[in-house]
Amino acid sequence: MTRETPPDSTPAGAQLPGPADLARRASQQARGVPADLLDGYPAMLARVSTGGQLGHDELRRLRDIGARAAEQDVPMRGVIDLYLSATSLAWPSLPGVRAAADADALRHIGEAVFHATDAVITAVAEGYEEAQRWSLRREESFRREFVDDLLDGRRLETLAERAERYGLRLAGSYVVVVAAGAERFVDGGPVTRQMESVIDRDPASRDVLVTTKDGLLVCIAPDTRGAVEEFVGRFTETLSPDDRWRIGIGRPQRGPGGAVRSFEQARQALHIGQSLQLPGHVHRASELLVYQVLIRDRAALADLVEVVLEPLRMARTRPDTLLNTLSAYFEAGRVATAAAQKLHVGVRTVTYRLNRIEALTGYSAYDPQQSFTLQVAVLGAQLLGWPEAS
Repeated sequence: MTRETPPDSTPAGAQLPGPADLARRASQQARGVPADLLDGYPAMLARVSTGGQLGHDELRRLRDIGARAAEQDVPMRGVIDLYLSATSLAWPSLPGVRAAADADALRHIGEAVFHATDAVITAVAEGYEEAQRWSLRREESFRREFVDDLLDGRRLETLAERAERYGLRLAGSYVVVVAAGAERFVDGGPVTRQMESVIDRDPASRDVLVTTKDGLLVCIAPDTRGAVEEFVGRFTETLSPDDRWRIGIGRPQRGPGGAVRSFEQARQALHIGQSLQLPGHVHRASELLVYQVLIRDRAALADLVEVVLEPLRMARTRPDTLLNTLSAYFEAGRVATAAAQKLHVGVRTVTYRLNRIEALTGYSAYDPQQSFTLQVAVLGAQLLGWPEAS
């Protein structure tokens, strides 16, 4: 009686691949994924095929293999392909498969090998993903440290070299743009991610860095035609058209220390635009130089506000009511009728308040020289947050 060959068994006389040969062939089938990532896997399959189990130490080692694959930048799909190829190649030579007496025994062995392969790939994938998460956290930490150093002006001697990692060439001239919204911008927030995605997709924006700092969305762009306008346009498209966001644009600055200077100018332009409620959403430092001169000597400006406007506290009305009247009067070109329309009050109310201000402060809004002093004091009060901040 002729003995039947068990299903899927290796024909008599066939050369069985050794572990090294099997790993080499699996690597070829997986398009060159390193064979050493199979470290010990064929032996595990052989043991499982004869009733063995995977131990905790083996699964821990497989997670380490997954982490190593991530560190070597091997794609996860390539790693899976490697293990599946190895499983397919090893199947005919597994001792349990070769010793199987019938199809039922072979089916049980197949189930055991299938579950083991699933557990192995899962362990490798867990190690791979954990290594990627750790690498991402480390990269985010490096990026955050670089951004803080760049915008705070620290460690300038290393900035140029570190900047190349993020596509910036600080030897050139850069402009910093800052944006403030109704809520603070944070790394990983929806608007930040959307702006980063837009910048990444645009080849012309490869030298642009989008980040956050102190609740502001920050863009560091080369001083080239259209780079800043592109970011501003994308930003305004991203946010809803309301009055709760503003943008400040610094002046072009060169060198590693230029970014911090442009950043401070942009932040100051934003502050001036918010404090004075300037028209529009975009405020350029180059167009606000006169205000920057005022705010540069804060001590002198605070003295002017205190000397000129402090008497307004003695009025029966709130001092900010009289302050708002002065502001509307100057914005209206010293025309009481236009100021009254802006304030939604009668003209007599405006003239009464202006006369009351003169009586309290000794400065007349109708006298050109005294009016100039009053106007500068009003601007100073708005920039310094007087009277609430005092």
